[in-house]
Amino acid sequence: MARRPNPFVCQSCGAVASKWSGRCESCGEWNTLIEEQAVPPVPGRKPRKGRAFSLTALEGEQRPAPRTETGLAEFDRVTGGGLVPGSAILVGGDPGIGKSTLLLQAAAAVAAGGGRAVYISGEEAIAQLQLRAKRLGLAGAGVALGAETNVEDILATLQSEPPAEIVVIDSIQTMWSDAVESAPGTVAQVRAAAQALIRYAKGSGAAVALVGHVTKDGQIAGPRVVEHMVDAVLYFEGDAMHQFRILRAVKNRFGPTDEIGVFEMTGEGLREVANPSALFLSEREEGTPGVAVFASMEGTRPILVEVQALVAPSPFAAPRRAVVGWDASRLAMVLAVLDARCALRLAGLDIYLNVAGGLRIAEPAADLAAAAAIVSSLADVALPASSVYFGEIGLSGAIRRVAHMPARLREAESLGFSAAVCPPMGGDKEAAATKLALEPISRLAELVALVAKAAGRPLGELRAGAGTNQGD
Repeated sequence: MARRPNPFVCQSCGAVASKWSGRCESCGEWNTLIEEQAVPPVPGRKPRKGRAFSLTALEGEQRPAPRTETGLAEFDRVTGGGLVPGSAILVGGDPGIGKSTLLLQAAAAVAAGGGRAVYISGEEAIAQLQLRAKRLGLAGAGVALGAETNVEDILATLQSEPPAEIVVIDSIQTMWSDAVESAPGTVAQVRAAAQALIRYAKGSGAAVALVGHVTKDGQIAGPRVVEHMVDAVLYFEGDAMHQFRILRAVKNRFGPTDEIGVFEMTGEGLREVANPSALFLSEREEGTPGVAVFASMEGTRPILVEVQALVAPSPFAAPRRAVVGWDASRLAMVLAVLDARCALRLAGLDIYLNVAGGLRIAEPAADLAAAAAIVSSLADVALPASSVYFGEIGLSGAIRRVAHMPARLREAESLGFSAAVCPPMGGDKEAAATKLALEPISRLAELVALVAKAAGRPLGELRAGAGTNQGD
């Protein structure tokens, strides 16, 4: 019988091919197909027979999962209230964003609370970890450090030591196993190492946090099967030019998804931000055209952020559309609705949109705030500084209701805002729950009329005068 050829696995997306090719047909990346050696069967070993296990009914008493609080309130918030014993967490982020710093601080907080924390690094030496801990003021936290990349040696060390509440592996791409004949970082090694560490977590009751690098597309490097294997996937987002860092949960078997924690990068490490809205609005300039405050929802937390827009005459035949912190296709849709339903001439104008502070917004409720900022910049008139904006824009120009409207209004009220431009409330009970002066609008043209009224010009002049004052 002819030997079956070894498969070629893409190191970027995990796709399997029967033969080598310079370009992966699945993700389009070049030079990522690596041949993986099949593990030969052990001579004389008989296949194990299946063992029956008992089945239980669907109904039963539900008990909340036990938690181990780290002491970092923002980290515990994202994980759903703390670390669940026996869980596996995958933390991804760009290089230098602060993943190692965050997990070292979390491990130090667990150790300071009386638990046992172990930090295994495959990228840094013990001296480097000690130097970082000294800089962060965590030298006396009692975290057990180790520098090793072999999974079997790591598991043997962990099993010989007292059980730990948290074990940090930095990073999963540097780990390798003797059972797989592949280089560290390959799909086979990442999968095997992750499986062995997750098996240890389930058997010992320790929470294992795996650090994962991300690709240029922002996805955690290696196969997506690793994300399916773990219990929670957290992305550490941010910009090196901003001091804010966002820890976002995209998967959590023990808590809500899309929950975020906000941190500020300082010289002494990451500092928790208990009130992100006040921080994102701390440098807001009132009286500036093209600025609108958006009441967003990140998981269960309402956050107020500043949406900035600039509309300027374009010197080129094809005007620019630049977006930072929002979906570019969503901006194109809003501009098309403003052009088609509100008769605003935007075809020959450069339009720039920015979410201040480095926060990335994905929900459609930001449509109304983006439109308000664009129309404000177009008319060269500042929006009321005491108003917040949120609402989804339909292709017909209708303003649709969004989720968690009372929570958004309560957050705006707590920060001193007095008015809100939003879709009509669901009833008198919801409207009476807030003290804000509501300006319900059902069509996008009503927003344009409000801005034209503030500018002191008729709607027709606003349509025809697009960009006339942008160079003043």
